[in-house]
Amino acid sequence: MQLYCDSLTEYKRLATLEVKVGDLIIGNFNPIRIQTMTTTDTMDTAATVAQTIRCIEAGAELVRITAPSKKEADNLLVIKNELRKQGYQVPLVADIHFTPNAAEIAARIVEKVRVNPGNYVDKKKFEQIDYTDSEYQEEIDRIRERFSPLVKICKEYGTAMRIGTNHGSLSDRIMSRYGDTPMGMVESAMEFLRIAEHLDYRNIVLSMKASNPQVMVQAYRLLVQTMQQELGHCYPLHLGVTEAGDGEDGRIKSAIGIGTLLEDGVGDTIRVSLTEDPEFELPVCKDIVKRYTNRVDYTKIPAVANVPYSPFSYQRRETTPVENIGEKHVPVVVADYSHTTALQPTDLTAIGYQYDEPSDKWNIGDAAADYIYTGKQVPAFGLPGTLRVVVDAAYWNGLENKPELVPYFTPREYIQACEVDKRAPLNFVAYNCNYQEQDALPHMELLRYLSRPEVAANTVLVATATGSNAMAAIRRLFITLLENDIKVPVIIHSISNQPSADEHLIHHATEAGALLLDGFGDGLWLSNTVGTPAPLTLNNIAFGILQATRTRISKTEYISCPSCGRTLFDLQETTARIRAVTHHLKGVKIAIMGCIVNGPGEMADADFGYVGSGVGKITLYRGKEIVKRGLNSDVAVNELINLIRENGMWVEKN
Repeated sequence: MQLYCDSLTEYKRLATLEVKVGDLIIGNFNPIRIQTMTTTDTMDTAATVAQTIRCIEAGAELVRITAPSKKEADNLLVIKNELRKQGYQVPLVADIHFTPNAAEIAARIVEKVRVNPGNYVDKKKFEQIDYTDSEYQEEIDRIRERFSPLVKICKEYGTAMRIGTNHGSLSDRIMSRYGDTPMGMVESAMEFLRIAEHLDYRNIVLSMKASNPQVMVQAYRLLVQTMQQELGHCYPLHLGVTEAGDGEDGRIKSAIGIGTLLEDGVGDTIRVSLTEDPEFELPVCKDIVKRYTNRVDYTKIPAVANVPYSPFSYQRRETTPVENIGEKHVPVVVADYSHTTALQPTDLTAIGYQYDEPSDKWNIGDAAADYIYTGKQVPAFGLPGTLRVVVDAAYWNGLENKPELVPYFTPREYIQACEVDKRAPLNFVAYNCNYQEQDALPHMELLRYLSRPEVAANTVLVATATGSNAMAAIRRLFITLLENDIKVPVIIHSISNQPSADEHLIHHATEAGALLLDGFGDGLWLSNTVGTPAPLTLNNIAFGILQATRTRISKTEYISCPSCGRTLFDLQETTARIRAVTHHLKGVKIAIMGCIVNGPGEMADADFGYVGSGVGKITLYRGKEIVKRGLNSDVAVNELINLIRENGMWVEKN
């Protein structure tokens, strides 16, 4: 199988062509560039210039501005001139949808234009589902006729281009043949890329964006493989999870999608799409990119000769269940309380357990951890029945009464316990994936023990690794287990040594999320070595990672765009209002989209959609079906609630 990267065990940047955007170079091993997009009305020159400057000063190396029609495209010249007059030379990118005429104007003004192959020429009206081969080819010829003039203008003016496919805005024609799949996304871009190649134009960056990180990652991987096989070279890649949302969830989802690819050296420029002011996207970009700046992998990991799984489609690794871990069980969450002395019932509030003293009962939240690790203590109070305690094996061995406790062994300790048959019904065993040479023997011997069904039947590995290539080291363990048909469940223990809370989040989301997207992992255990242990924060991040990877749903999911000049209402305020009244609807996916241009497409797999369709006007969707048009924004939130009720997905808050 031809992979999408040079190595699964050693960090290497993917070799790509070099693209010139003004004075900025993207690809060909140049630094990973960071960028954002303005949210102002492009016709409001002063506001757009001011916001662009704030983005530049926050670190943006490119700034994108929407140009939905010819008048906005013309005004890009006014905006550019004002920025240059004030001494700002950062390249500008025109964002184009539906309007080739606007693209052709913008390409003569700014340094780069972005076109969406799903709606630049093609239609998306679901009027025709079945295309004959001749009809399909006629559409390709029509694309060539309409797209070629833009390519020629870009060649003449030295303008770069991004061919940006979005999962939610694939054309009828692509949908008819491929469906809304990663392969459909790739083919949508390749049709345009082939035309550009034929015209000898290569100043191109590509993107494959989706609101679902799993779809997004698979599409980029397939795109790299397709370019390598068909063209013999790769174009630079712009990475991003579209409509990621806001706050912690938006950052987690973005870090998972972008970080998963960057871990394997794939990606040359990134944009984090948050439903916040654009300048707040740049610090997140910086935190992601700094992980790969001057990176050195100190721990050598055995190379992979044959990949025993497909990185282009999701399939959870097959395991033998051990109690509630593995097989078809959702991944469990382990909370670390080893730093808490004299544990009290109130300490468990942070991980989803609320103790009511008068009734002597526990209230259990949807995002409640399944296990707590206490090290060398047993809580002196009655625990909720859904929570298990993990203690160090040496401490467990010294206890007379051991009901329900889960011992946590080192490899050496566990081998000894197996030899004398002194184990519990459920045992956790630490596996350090970047072990030193002196520890190699017990780790290898442990794997031999785990190939025996009677040992594997009550064993769960806890995979740990540190250092810059920690994710690759843990992935190598999963590959080894697959190669040897060892079906023991594995909990991913992500350990962050980062200096700040924001970087802890990026670290955990990237390293654990990358594994979960490939079907690896039956649980999460997050730890920070820097700063005060924060069970509440780590528990929220753990469940956020599981939600974003679609491996365990514990809350409402919001697909929310970052706003742009086409947005027709206050997106941040509206998102907050909708979140306030719907956040308790576990598993419901709600899209909140700023405009009718991209909204219906970008909310691809949402259950319900709230989309701006005019000034102060909202259109509501059920899936991809329009239910109510032209609602006044002051009643639209209540109408959304009524729509959710009518479809049997509303529950009252506790």
